[in-house]
Amino acid sequence: MEKLTDHLIVISFDCLSEHDVPLLRELPNFKAFIENSSFCTQVETIYPSVTYPCHATIVTGNFPNRHGIVNNTFIQPGKTSPDWYWHRRHIKGTTLYDEAKKAGMKTAALLWPVTAKADIDYNLPEIFANRPWHHQIPVSLSNGSPRYQLEMNSKFGHIRNGLSQPELDDFVLESTVETIRTRKPDLMLIHFVDLDSQRHMHGFSSDEALAALHRHDKRLGRIMEALKEAGIAENTTVAILGDHSALDESKVVKMNVLFKERGLIQTNASGRVTDWKAYCKSCDGSAYIYVKHQNDDAAKNQVTAILAELLQDESNGIESAITGAEANAKGADGTAFRMLEAARGYYFSEALDGDYIEEVTEQDAMRKKYTFACHGYSPEKEGYHTVFFAAGKGIRPGISIKSMHLVDEGPTFARLLGLDLGDTDGSILEGILDI
Repeated sequence: MEKLTDHLIVISFDCLSEHDVPLLRELPNFKAFIENSSFCTQVETIYPSVTYPCHATIVTGNFPNRHGIVNNTFIQPGKTSPDWYWHRRHIKGTTLYDEAKKAGMKTAALLWPVTAKADIDYNLPEIFANRPWHHQIPVSLSNGSPRYQLEMNSKFGHIRNGLSQPELDDFVLESTVETIRTRKPDLMLIHFVDLDSQRHMHGFSSDEALAALHRHDKRLGRIMEALKEAGIAENTTVAILGDHSALDESKVVKMNVLFKERGLIQTNASGRVTDWKAYCKSCDGSAYIYVKHQNDDAAKNQVTAILAELLQDESNGIESAITGAEANAKGADGTAFRMLEAARGYYFSEALDGDYIEEVTEQDAMRKKYTFACHGYSPEKEGYHTVFFAAGKGIRPGISIKSMHLVDEGPTFARLLGLDLGDTDGSILEGILDI
């Protein structure tokens, strides 16, 4: 298959929303980029619309129930910090970077989710030390490209402040610019998290989120300049995208508190889960309910009765409950017994203590216990679209796509590089391609 471009740079600005577009059109670097791009400001995300499933969808062109990344974290009942779907091995089927590598292309990924231990030439995976005896640097080194990471850390490690933002994105930016200048990768995947972090902690339209968008504009400018300095700007396609939007919330729903009260979850004296029959696994704006044993009809009946009771009153924070089969039809995890959608202003936590519903306070946010905005909601929620912009070699400029889906991005990227992801849930956006 004919290649349409020599280099593809995919920049994911986590939590970039349709509501950000008016400002993007005013910020200098976004404005210049958008004016030469083809774009869609009504991109439908996936269900659940959380970061790891979204990014696995972007590189596979498939829904979560097909690529296997059905949530950010594993079902580990009662664990304060569950493990994440960090590793490439969790993705079923091929990916954009796998196909690029097979074709002999030079690949790079910086903080792109679900790339730990992936076969990527220059890999700085998103993974963090999740055990008291783990240290961040060896965890990162052992799951990515050690020599490359050591070089980036020696040059720019002083910029970082642990996992804090905006310093982490500033480190990723400098590493990105250096990688473009010195490696000139054929495929580069970059994940910036600053905006998402600020929205979680301070709210969707907060001053902090606004400041993050301004920082992102400068980051985009630096990347575009680096492409010119590397002498590859004319032969490069750049895609700017979001993975999901977000909604403000002020109340947290804790289903597991009820499950514990009704005997579906057992804990010891210290509050640690010792056994469970049903468990609510949060996706923030939505949640899966899993029943431990598929033939446990008593637990299923009990969960069904609890939900029927809660759904009678909107103040219980649940907008809807669907079956596992219905969740599967939406691309989510069909092995769940039920999938819940939070009402506006609410989101789900896996906490086992306190009240069923709690108000989110400034103190909670400061302690990072709860948040003021989140995602994970159904893509059918009104005003919840994300965005996609593409410009450069292989892209016909000035085409506005009325609507598209996150699953369409992977096949389109593959076509630009002359690759094939096989039979995907998404379709190539042929109308924007200069074929």
